Amino acid sequence: MDVILLEKIANLGDLGDKVTVKSGYGRNFLIPFSKAVPATKDNVAAFEARRTELEKAASEKLAGAEKRAAEMAEIELTLTAKAGDEGKLFGSIGPRDLAEAITSAGVAVAKSEIRMPEGPIRATGEYDVAIQLHTDVAAAIKVFIEAE
Repeated sequence: MDVILLEKIANLGDLGDKVTVKSGYGRNFLIPFSKAVPATKDNVAAFEARRTELEKAASEKLAGAEKRAAEMAEIELTLTAKAGDEGKLFGSIGPRDLAEAITSAGVAVAKSEIRMPEGPIRATGEYDVAIQLHTDVAAAIKVFIEAE
């Protein structure tokens, strides 16, 4: 299935690229979420007419993400949780908990933007948490987990 991308998508292409994707990915994700349109002659002409508008919107999103990343550079979070004698938490601290803590610190962050490749935090200590704000913008914050 050939589609025209309406925004930059990691590992796929940039705005305006005509790419070939599997039909399920195109029909079930890219097209319903307005990330792409089918690459027909009519859609190609319509895209070229809207190209400057879409590029302006993309640059505004990138500028907003860079601004949020600059604000996050100053944030250090300290979270408390119930823990055992050896520092192991009763439960865990996941993306939802971190998103709420960062948002309460002053920068709005969605749960889906937080990247935790090793899984949720299960012990006390100091952690660097990656936050993917945009395809091109990533930030990291320091999180200190202390026992109650």
